[in-house]
Amino acid sequence: MLPRFFQLERHQTTVARELQAGLTTFAAMAYILVVNPNILINALALDPAIGSNASAPAYLAAHGALVTVTALTAAIATALMAFLTNYPIALAPGMGINAFFTFSICMGKGVPWPEALGMVFVNGVIFLVLSVTGVREKIIAAIPTPLKIAVTCGIGMFIAFIGLKNGGVIVANPATYVGPGDFTSGPVLLCLAGIALTAILVARRTPAAIVVGMALITLAGLFMPDGKGGTVTAHPAAFLSLPASPGPVFLKLSFHFLTSSPAFFTALPLILTLLLVDMFDNIGTLIGVTKRAGLLQADGTLPRAGRALLADSIATILSALFGTSTVVSYIESASGVAAGGRTGLTSLTTATLMVLALFLTPLILIVPAAATAPALVIVGVFMMQSVVEIPMEEFATAAPAVLTIFAIPLTFSIAQGIGLGLILAAFLALAMGKPRSFTPVGYVVAAVFFLEFFKIWPFRG
Repeated sequence: MLPRFFQLERHQTTVARELQAGLTTFAAMAYILVVNPNILINALALDPAIGSNASAPAYLAAHGALVTVTALTAAIATALMAFLTNYPIALAPGMGINAFFTFSICMGKGVPWPEALGMVFVNGVIFLVLSVTGVREKIIAAIPTPLKIAVTCGIGMFIAFIGLKNGGVIVANPATYVGPGDFTSGPVLLCLAGIALTAILVARRTPAAIVVGMALITLAGLFMPDGKGGTVTAHPAAFLSLPASPGPVFLKLSFHFLTSSPAFFTALPLILTLLLVDMFDNIGTLIGVTKRAGLLQADGTLPRAGRALLADSIATILSALFGTSTVVSYIESASGVAAGGRTGLTSLTTATLMVLALFLTPLILIVPAAATAPALVIVGVFMMQSVVEIPMEEFATAAPAVLTIFAIPLTFSIAQGIGLGLILAAFLALAMGKPRSFTPVGYVVAAVFFLEFFKIWPFRG
């Protein structure tokens, strides 16, 4: 049944390969089960009923609930993407958006977290309308093919940067912005060894090379000192645990900001920012991952793009209902594609593992960054290989593409990179006297980014 439903033969893949790819994607993004709750709990701690005492029962219940809803929203949204599109794309609460939700909306603007969830819900409804009407699909079509390829390469650099940062290979430096980490420390040594090992396995065409590399580095970490009196891979305190109740955050959203004029005009630019970041992070990820999987057509269009955008629109609404920040398509899906994933069976495998993770959390949490970081670096190399498809001899084409490639990792935002590339492409089309070389929708999107970047929206809060 699975081979027929997911058309495995047509996509030249097998059940075993799809399962391995799903495991790879899950392993690369499992960190979200820890990181997302740790970020969002800062917003919930502002609620007097929860408080900031990490040992208090209300705080512990809220933190546990966030772990549960993170896994559940990721699983439901990823399964939805699998069945609607048959794409190997996983979804989960988005990094960056969760920080914006917590530190900008709740802590920065003083918006209570239930109100912030209401804004996420409104954002999802707008997404759904844009998806059903085909507007979002037109926006994707408006991005020139060289820019789509540039997005793939930029995401590759972004993923590799995250991997090197998580592995401690590069660290912040006040003089040079970033610099090398301590290569003599156990975690960094293990990460560097993992990069070399995984590269060798990939070059030798070893099946499931990325999964094998992560497993071997995790095992090696049990014997490698971390410099703090322990080992890089911690020994699990237990093997099984029951999921926490989602009750403290489930269906807690509020829409009070819609009934108050001051609150509404404060909420308006925040919703707009959520809309822009979410839309273009999703579009960028869809383009990048599907390009790597060979799913983009020759003219740069994405089959079933409408279904993909519908899936993540519904996912955004579900995230607000469950009690977490916006769920988005994950760039870590590229690791599963690199492992051979080509269909929705990869996504369904990842979704299943997200649910099982609620029972196996102690085991999943022992996989160190030194083991997952090499996978991200190798995937970044894979995605950068597409750069040869950009016609670099044409400067008017090369300049927006290269700007996009650089801006995505350097601004730490896929949306910012796409926006800067589109703005430059629009200006060049006009300056070169070839306005029709850029689409009307492209000009509109570039203008929206321009207004947002330079903070000249009316009613900005």
